[in-house]
Amino acid sequence: MFVVALILFVPAVVAITTGALGLTGRLPRNRFVGVHTEAVLSNDESFRLANRVAAPTSLAAGALLFAGGLVALAASGIVALLVAAVAAAVALFTLGAGATAAAQAADAIAPPVEVGGCGSSCGACSLRDACQPAS
Repeated sequence: MFVVALILFVPAVVAITTGALGLTGRLPRNRFVGVHTEAVLSNDESFRLANRVAAPTSLAAGALLFAGGLVALAASGIVALLVAAVAAAVALFTLGAGATAAAQAADAIAPPVEVGGCGSSCGACSLRDACQPAS
């Protein structure tokens, strides 16, 4: 079950590192880790705030994954696989909750976005005239 444990340990290290850097405000804007929404990426302050909000859940998810990896090392057979799957699922939902809270925090401080034309409800600019009210 070493491979199963390793599959949990690697994202655990990433989640714990991301959480620690986010909590201290030292997580650089990047394409790979951290919260990535339009409002979060709009400026450095929003990115820093959002990742600070998401940091505790990232740390918790990393701890869950690490604990699941330890159990997978100690257990064998179906028990190890079941614990690994449950730990991964709970960690994923924990990360999702943190990302949602972080996105809401970033939305709260983001400047309002100018909406043009028909409220950007059309699928493309070529449909812009179709969205205009009938005269």
